[in-house]
Amino acid sequence: MTIIADTGFWLALVNRAGAHHAAARRALKAVREPLVSTWPVVTETCHLLASRVGVDAELAFIDLARRGIFEIFDLTPDHLSRVRELMEKYRDLPMDLADASLVLVAEHLASGRILSTDRRDFGTYRWRDRKPFQNLLQT
Repeated sequence: MTIIADTGFWLALVNRAGAHHAAARRALKAVREPLVSTWPVVTETCHLLASRVGVDAELAFIDLARRGIFEIFDLTPDHLSRVRELMEKYRDLPMDLADASLVLVAEHLASGRILSTDRRDFGTYRWRDRKPFQNLLQT
């Protein structure tokens, strides 16, 4: 079964100085299933790595993608109605496009197993409107 990977997980994995780096490395070594992210997560991760850590960290993340460490789920225009619905439902958090895309992946996979440092949001979000995420990242 595939495991969803959020921006926070990628940031923690690549940023050796980060508080969650060791936990992210342990989690990556422990998982045997394929990982999946989305283009919004890739974009957000690149932006945050470049601005917070530096271009070398951003390039290291791109190298993970190039090496096939994770799949990239392709959002289509058909997904936008559900994205909007989710962003409206969770507007008080608020939910961004990257998080909405991961809820879509969970619904597509029929599984909410995720690696994320964002315990608040992924503790609140529900895929298929009622199923909780199972965060596998132990920090």
